[in-house]
Amino acid sequence: MADIVNIDQAEAWDGPEGEHWALHHERFDATISPHHGVLITAAAFAPGERVLDIGCGNGLSSRDAARAVGPSGSVLGVDLSGPMLAVAAQLAEEEGLDNVRFEQGDAQVQSFEPGAYDLVISRFGVMFFLDPVAAFTNIASALRPGGRAAFLVWQSVAANEWVSAMRDALAVGRDLPVPPPGAPSPFGLADVDFTRGVLTEAGFTDISFAESAPPWRLGSDADDAYGFVTGLRVIKMMLEDLDDSLRAQALDNIRATAAAHETPDGVYFGSAAWVINARKP
Repeated sequence: MADIVNIDQAEAWDGPEGEHWALHHERFDATISPHHGVLITAAAFAPGERVLDIGCGNGLSSRDAARAVGPSGSVLGVDLSGPMLAVAAQLAEEEGLDNVRFEQGDAQVQSFEPGAYDLVISRFGVMFFLDPVAAFTNIASALRPGGRAAFLVWQSVAANEWVSAMRDALAVGRDLPVPPPGAPSPFGLADVDFTRGVLTEAGFTDISFAESAPPWRLGSDADDAYGFVTGLRVIKMMLEDLDDSLRAQALDNIRATAAAHETPDGVYFGSAAWVINARKP
């Protein structure tokens, strides 16, 4: 792997967290699919375009981009996670996509070819940077003048019931902190003013935010949702400092929360993301 500055995130995503996402890639892609479709529409791919996909994970966004830009276009997917990139490459090969390739690296310091891309996209992959301004400045350097960006990021914890309800279930008497704007976390770019400031300082213009807020299906029933949720890193982190008794109580609370959201069609929670469009002058 190239130079890494976001060491904590690299250890997680190139380790157990990445292995978990790679193993369950179909489940994650299915769960995120309503937001994914909104991003693909916002990206407005054109045949022949050169696309950079930041935090591409298991590569669905990269593969969809490759299909959209066609054989005259190309896609580069970049991620910290070796396990997920292996899945991405395998699936691209199985689907016969020879206009997409993948690189393992830290987009904050990755040496991108200057001005080589028409469009940069990311599906929930740009909220974890140690230095967001430096990262987006580096990403902007890869875009040609007039190049576009389309990013999908989570809105606040409060706006995402799938997290806020689970936080309540896991609190068991604790006051769980919310990461501040800019801290590497799923919600690092939730604050519109903060994120607009970061992108502006990084050299982007014409910055806009559109809401994507479909219900999020976490499982076919309460047991299925419980198994899925308790494997998520954000949930594991909230369980780490509990003793055995409180941990058991917290897990029982999660199961009860999932049961309370069960419908005949599955277990649903509210979710909310921002689709950010921007341009390089």
